[in-house]
Amino acid sequence: MSSSLPSEKALVPFVSVENMMRLVHHIGIETMLAELADFIEADFLRWERFDKTPRVASHSREGVIELMPTSDGEIYSFKYVNGHPKNMAQGLQTVTALGLLAEVSTGYPVLLTEMTLLTALRTAATSAMVARRLAPKGARTMAMIGNGAQAEFQALAMKAVCGIDHVRLFDIDPLATAKAARNLAGKGLTVTSCTSSQAATEGAQIITTCTADKQLATILTDNMIGAGVHINAIGGDCPGKTELHRDILKRADTFVEYPPQTRIEGEIQQMDPDYPVTEFWQVLTGQAEGRRDNSQITLFDSVGFAIEDFSALRYVRSKLDATGLYQELDIIADPDDPRDLFGMLQRAK
Repeated sequence: MSSSLPSEKALVPFVSVENMMRLVHHIGIETMLAELADFIEADFLRWERFDKTPRVASHSREGVIELMPTSDGEIYSFKYVNGHPKNMAQGLQTVTALGLLAEVSTGYPVLLTEMTLLTALRTAATSAMVARRLAPKGARTMAMIGNGAQAEFQALAMKAVCGIDHVRLFDIDPLATAKAARNLAGKGLTVTSCTSSQAATEGAQIITTCTADKQLATILTDNMIGAGVHINAIGGDCPGKTELHRDILKRADTFVEYPPQTRIEGEIQQMDPDYPVTEFWQVLTGQAEGRRDNSQITLFDSVGFAIEDFSALRYVRSKLDATGLYQELDIIADPDDPRDLFGMLQRAK
């Protein structure tokens, strides 16, 4: 007789927002950020094994909805993510996301999880993973321009992975800066709230820009950028949305994730199609040079790429058995006889 109970493969582990928060606190946020950085670096080191495609984006006047797929040949992943800057005025998140891992061999899902929190964590971990190689040696101070939902994650990742101990905050909304300063209190960082972008960059060896307006903006001008700094530009992430004056790009050595996507979405959309960039995975594998000297300006033109999400999902999956912080969802129809889907439906009366 056919069983009426779901099979093992029909039950997909699901990590809710509540369990994701529990997982972060169970591991410790700085430990988790450092471990995520290592997982992402490990996957960048095998970059050539992955399927790669620019994300599939549906743009509107209000924002963008995207799908971000990739596979290493054994595991497939995708993330659903939106970007709606106007949401904040309605008390909604600018970015929300969810993600899935599946076995390539069967096509069956093996993990479903919230990714609003996880995207913030993986974005910060990626920034720090890159800065570990490109920031000037001994960097201790970062500027955080744009103090929204990503700001605290960025600061703590740079602390955990790169050793910064001072963060200088600026946002056009003083309430956002006050929020970030309040959240970072007691986290082992000296926090300075600034009244302008230029003030925030003073004395900073790492400058992170993360603003939300969907427009061509100039958050940093050329005169703000001295020799030797590392710029982590993460806010410009779709066509028509940038943060840096193009003169900065003329002076900087620019590192990217996946050029076909970054040339459409990143800071380099302002530049000619032959503007030179270095794929960061090549720095990790020794095929390209990273930071050469103390006077070089390095720029990570980060738009977020699917392999980083793959790494984050892989990391979460690795923690499930030990923590039990998941639910099992019956979301795959898996009859005992794979030919008898209708019979399974009939027996459910």
